[in-house]
Amino acid sequence: MGQKTHPVGFRLGINRDWDATWFAPKGEAYKKYLLEDLAIRKSILGRYPEAGISRIKIERGNNDLVITMHTSRPGIVIGRGGQRIDELRQSLERLTGKRARVNVQEIRQAELDAYLVARSVADQLQRRIAFRRAMRQAQQRAMQAGAQGIKIVCSGRLGGAEIARTEKVMVGRVPLHTLRADIDYGLAEAATVMGRIGVKVWLYKGDILPKPREETEEVGTIEVNLPAGETENRGGDGDAAAS
Repeated sequence: MGQKTHPVGFRLGINRDWDATWFAPKGEAYKKYLLEDLAIRKSILGRYPEAGISRIKIERGNNDLVITMHTSRPGIVIGRGGQRIDELRQSLERLTGKRARVNVQEIRQAELDAYLVARSVADQLQRRIAFRRAMRQAQQRAMQAGAQGIKIVCSGRLGGAEIARTEKVMVGRVPLHTLRADIDYGLAEAATVMGRIGVKVWLYKGDILPKPREETEEVGTIEVNLPAGETENRGGDGDAAAS
């Protein structure tokens, strides 16, 4: 039996944050919010299948909804003059019944995003490109972009074979059980004529180290100035004691 740990869930609260940030006071509210989140993600990904959306973060307030999309092609999401994003916001408001605000963040290096790498390999498999060539090119681009390690696993009827198998390519280090390691994980599926082919990508970007504590300020000497009378009295007492 495999004893594998999901690299994202393993690091939640340590160096990775949740994709959905909200609180449900009761079980019914939790069920409602969870199904609503799934409907929101399905609606966005169905509307922009070619936009390269890697991550969708959802934050809930009392009466509002904040959705942040991480995409490699923000122009497709925003549209000309912001038309497409306005249509998306109105659609989400009708879906949830709350006032929605949509933010778009650009992914500047798609080669360092695990989901986008997996999606790229899956798209090439759908276009009938040889799986070894697609995997090799993806890992070369990721390492050239600055990754310290990458592992790509493809499973299914590779090359149209009758028996499904698993092929793996790994370069560099991918420390899965090191909590400080910044490991991005992505999963994509290629819908080929011969069946589904799953593509998994683990991408190691380096370590996330805690910030050093600020050095405490050195405590200086404290000067105490006594009045002249107290000084004389103390001096006199000292002379009397000496005599």
